[in-house]
Amino acid sequence: MTIKSLPPEVSYLGDDDSDYFRHVHGRALNTLNFTYMLPADRDEVKRSELHHRMLQFVFGGRNYIGPVKEALQFGEQRRVLDLGTGGGFWAIDMADEFPRAEVIGVDLAPIQPNFELCDLDQWNIPYPDNHFDLIHARSMHTGIHNYPRFLEEIARLLRPGGLVILVEPDLIPIVDEKPITHQTSGLHGWAPWIDITVPQRLADLLAATGSFENIFIRDGNIPIGFWPTDQNLLTVGQLQWMDYDLFLPALTPLFLSAGLGEAQVKSIISKAQQDLYFPTVFTPSTRLHVVYGSKLL
Repeated sequence: MTIKSLPPEVSYLGDDDSDYFRHVHGRALNTLNFTYMLPADRDEVKRSELHHRMLQFVFGGRNYIGPVKEALQFGEQRRVLDLGTGGGFWAIDMADEFPRAEVIGVDLAPIQPNFELCDLDQWNIPYPDNHFDLIHARSMHTGIHNYPRFLEEIARLLRPGGLVILVEPDLIPIVDEKPITHQTSGLHGWAPWIDITVPQRLADLLAATGSFENIFIRDGNIPIGFWPTDQNLLTVGQLQWMDYDLFLPALTPLFLSAGLGEAQVKSIISKAQQDLYFPTVFTPSTRLHVVYGSKLL
């Protein structure tokens, strides 16, 4: 099954999209989950695509790491679930690569047609037990209050022997190979529901469910900007830089809704943009955490 994206000038919701989107401080947000304060608009879709393309370079031109082909090689009908699909770029590419598989993308807002709406920050994700062969969840932890519970749901949805892939970027910036931990305390104060330790603990959290085996960790530093000399890393750094360029203003609804004043929010974002546009350090980067494992037979 191949899912095709719409041209940017086409709208499939019609003129009235108020059932799906609310407008907060100049940005469109979803209506299903009022604690997830990142936008669901064209700029965020663009950022989602930049992040997807960057990861393709990191994964050597592929859309995944781990035994995905083995998980999808048997049976007439294979099922893939992309949790938090965003612009749907991963799901679309996977549907093209595995045309015999049914690929379902789920998110809070109908950014793409053919995908399904669901607030994943709830106890029961509405699919049957043992239903999917592969589940992919990327950049989800900022929208999940209880990540261990979220992993329990993933375990329920996967068939025995099915594969889960978790991809979470760290919220702790790295400068000259050292984390700048003081910058994350402010984020936790403005959004206390975000557990900023989840990315580093993905493997332990997955193991704690008692439902998975063959758990592998693939972590690495992602350069930000134009400093790498290696051509592949330079492309990764450029894409990550463009991602951050869109991400910083996207934080405005989160900060304002958390009670910060408009002048303070502008100052916070402006200072971060100053660091991005005119870095005073030579090697800024961020850490990416990737974990995959198979459900016990």
